[in-house]
Amino acid sequence: MIACPCALGIATPISLMVGVGKGAENGILIRSGNALETAQKIDTIVLDKTGTITEGKPSLTDIITTNGFLKDDILSLSASVEKASEHPLGEAIIKGAEKRAIELFDPKEFNAIPGYGVVAMVEKKKVLLGNLKMMKKYSIELDNLEEISKELANEGKTPMFVAIDGKAAGIVAVADTVKPDSKEAIAKLKKLGLEVVMITGDNSITAHAIAKQVGVKRVFAEVLPVDKAFNVQKLQNEGKKVAMVGDGLNDAPALAQADIGLAIGTGTDVAIEASDITLIKGSLKGVVLAIQLSKVTMKNIRQNLFGAFFYNGIGIPIAAGLLYPFFGILLSPIIAGAAMAFSSVTVVTNANRLRKFKPKL
Repeated sequence: MIACPCALGIATPISLMVGVGKGAENGILIRSGNALETAQKIDTIVLDKTGTITEGKPSLTDIITTNGFLKDDILSLSASVEKASEHPLGEAIIKGAEKRAIELFDPKEFNAIPGYGVVAMVEKKKVLLGNLKMMKKYSIELDNLEEISKELANEGKTPMFVAIDGKAAGIVAVADTVKPDSKEAIAKLKKLGLEVVMITGDNSITAHAIAKQVGVKRVFAEVLPVDKAFNVQKLQNEGKKVAMVGDGLNDAPALAQADIGLAIGTGTDVAIEASDITLIKGSLKGVVLAIQLSKVTMKNIRQNLFGAFFYNGIGIPIAAGLLYPFFGILLSPIIAGAAMAFSSVTVVTNANRLRKFKPKL
């Protein structure tokens, strides 16, 4: 009777149940106990830039022209091309054109080249819109536009080159603001002893400018969408336990590759589906909370297991008559039954202490 493993059987699931419930109260949806357990082992956090560190709602800031092209024409053609795109930067260009009451056209032969840009026919003109790699791919002469793009990037803006009919036309630049609490959350992650890494498809200068704002030192920039998972794997090959935080369609493979994936709840359904934990509020503070909650939950489970084993370790020898030759002590079945019930109550009570957990943000 005293060897009944009730306390041992409920020690882990009762703590996990309370921990997952506490996460839900704070806007964190944890898919499984395994995810909660893995989170406390993490030593490296990889953060996608757009939509995770930043708001993911960029706005048009600059239009630079060259070779006699007009600003309105560049903006019209660029925005027309982006009508067929779903990228946040493209939406910023379209909104910028609409704000200026610029006429837009329907693009034809649209083609998105991941990690490079987009190309389409607009009003019988072949329009290229993308990064430096795309201009080199199509052998476009940029003249002084490359230097101007570096200046824009140093300001934390994302410059996109525009070429029309094989000739450089200018640059459209957009900027995405950093979320108000990103810097604070990243500082807290560092205090927890975690290495914070930023990953983005943006050019290196822009990426490092944003990283500097939020206090991130290690940056993977100009990463193609298909290579995000590879970069996560590269960190894992260094012996690190990696968590990936993202919100976009192209983050899904990296979220699945990481030891644990955390999706921003305001992001795409694909990213959420590929993740282990979903942060409903879309704030990086949720990452801090998830890790803190994981640590206290696992600590609570260890306390429960210790209590259950300690009870059995002491009770079984006594019930078997260990003390009888020395003190004449035997355990009554009534006492054994009461002790068995008390051990289960102790485990449940200890697990319920998690309900008092308050995040240290």
